[in-house]
Amino acid sequence: MDEWRAPSNLRAILFDKDGTIIDYDATWEPVNRRAAKLAAPGDGVLEARLLAACGLDAATGKTAGGSAFAAGNTADIAKCMVEAGSLLDAGELTRELDALFTSAAGSVVPLVDVRSLFPELAAMGFALGVATSDNEASARISMDALGAAGQFQFICGYDTGHGVKPEAGMLLAFAAAVGCVPHEVAMVGDNTHDLDMGRAAGAGAVIAVLSGTGRPEVLAPLADVCLPDISHLPRVLKS
Repeated sequence: MDEWRAPSNLRAILFDKDGTIIDYDATWEPVNRRAAKLAAPGDGVLEARLLAACGLDAATGKTAGGSAFAAGNTADIAKCMVEAGSLLDAGELTRELDALFTSAAGSVVPLVDVRSLFPELAAMGFALGVATSDNEASARISMDALGAAGQFQFICGYDTGHGVKPEAGMLLAFAAAVGCVPHEVAMVGDNTHDLDMGRAAGAGAVIAVLSGTGRPEVLAPLADVCLPDISHLPRVLKS
């Protein structure tokens, strides 16, 4: 992996959000606990079961890669909670969870110095975008809170209308929006659904970061290269 050289024709970078730009556990662990309370009103035993079912270890505060919390969209999380015993209607729970996640989106914790990183990548000639399994409104609020919203030509969520991960639609829509073709796009993410989306769309590079919930032994076989975090991108993308 250390010998990997980025394709010289890359013109754009599409980022996952949570675990890639944003510190997943620091930002979302307390919010996910609130989500379980919402889905199991007054029932502590059920609340604990919902947290476990969706991938949060209540003792450590860590979320498992590939779990509903880490990889799913809001509808996936609601479905998981209902299947684990929540008595709420899945559709209504999805709407309530979206409202909860959006209300917390302004308090995100960045993983790296994004105020310098994204301008550096833009100065290198890359168009930048965000594709998340969160809702679009939450993603826009989060990027604005980080002072980075103006760096992105494209921000989409599971509800934007381009499909959901690991389908190809979000990356294809990004490429079209910035005027390039999929093999000119680098996909960057911390979970298998990000990497699978990149492959499905024909991305020119599929880059894993180890700053989120995904484990290196799971991500490495799917990625062209694994990086500790996105701060390493300028180095590996220099031609």
